Amino acid sequence: QVQLSESGGGLVQAGGSLRLSCAASGRAASRVTMGWLRQAPGKEREFVALINWWTGATPVYADSVKGRFTIVREYAKNTVYLQMTRLKPDDTAVYYCAADPREHTIPASYNYWGQGTQVTVSS
Repeated sequence: QVQLSESGGGLVQAGGSLRLSCAASGRAASRVTMGWLRQAPGKEREFVALINWWTGATPVYADSVKGRFTIVREYAKNTVYLQMTRLKPDDTAVYYCAADPREHTIPASYNYWGQGTQVTVSS
């Protein structure tokens, strides 16, 4: 089992930055792909970024955030960060940390989920 806990959301103006964090715990925490997904009001949950469990893994990003968001994993602490820059109002959403033994970009495929953290970007 894996338990996930996100933090770091908040309110920022367009063009600003936020850093989200997600701590994983449990027996399988060190051997899961960890990702970030988001859900905006009235929209379906969508993939944002992921990074696999092995050291040196190459991150995968949604096209909408490439060049603006960076996912970083601190393997020794089973913690993943999402560094968000040049935020846009369209980035407003609840951001969820998720994990799974396999790599997924489809939200429904993740087995483990955090509680979510709200990111609001004003114009």
